[in-house]
Amino acid sequence: MNEYEHIHPDFRHVMSLTDSERLSFLDQPRWIGHKVAQHILDTLQGLLLKPNRPRMPNLLIVGDSNNGKTTIICRFRLLCGQGYVNEDAEPVKPVIVAEAPPSADEKGLYISILEQFFAPYRATDPTSKLRYQVIHLFRSCHVRMLVIDEFHSLLTGSPVKQREVMNAIKLMCNELAIPIVGVGTREAVRVLHSDPQHASRFDVLSLPLWELNADFQRLLAGFEKILPLRQRSNLHSPELAKLLHTISEGNTGNLQRLLVECAREAIKSGKEHIDKSIVESKAWLRPTRGIRELVG
Repeated sequence: MNEYEHIHPDFRHVMSLTDSERLSFLDQPRWIGHKVAQHILDTLQGLLLKPNRPRMPNLLIVGDSNNGKTTIICRFRLLCGQGYVNEDAEPVKPVIVAEAPPSADEKGLYISILEQFFAPYRATDPTSKLRYQVIHLFRSCHVRMLVIDEFHSLLTGSPVKQREVMNAIKLMCNELAIPIVGVGTREAVRVLHSDPQHASRFDVLSLPLWELNADFQRLLAGFEKILPLRQRSNLHSPELAKLLHTISEGNTGNLQRLLVECAREAIKSGKEHIDKSIVESKAWLRPTRGIRELVG
């Protein structure tokens, strides 16, 4: 029987590393799949494969801050958005992921998109010229989807500016016949209400906080498989699951950071597993206005 059968086979080699190397391993990003994340990935892949038509469906993914939205988008880009050169020696960038400007600004949106192409541009150029450059690059690089992260930032600005940006998004969708995906907090839904036409073009998909149930326990079991601890922690046990859920408040990002800190303490102390005492010693006060405070 494998000595480290509680560790995923892909990561068992880490157990032969030094303590400092295992601590460094904890800080490296890793994908932990779960049912809701897979549903969002499947939905995005379905959009990507839809044939072009005059009115393409769009999607808005919303959820609490630090709950894994951007991580899912990064995973999608890794799986489906890698650039390549096609048989005609033309560059292909299937998915462009850009960040919304800090406030509603049409020119700022185009500049953010152009940055993803590493293409030269002049920020002083008229908005119309930057728009033409974006559309030209999308066509020449055979882009099939545009993802706009931090979509809720478009709420910052006057109603006129908000309408200008949303109209620009509608124009790109119509002109290019590709789906556009927004990603943001739940407030992002308000952006769509600036015009009934915008609301009718977007389906909304929510990434909820975790409830204390079997799915959450499966998530904990998945986390345990990537934590380089020499002993089994049984994070999914009812006692630990309830404690971890209470502290993290069901937020994926909070949970990930909590478990990393607990694993760090388990390695440093030589305990090599996470138990109730370690979790309680690393407990965070409940987030207030999005701020986490460490205690102990």
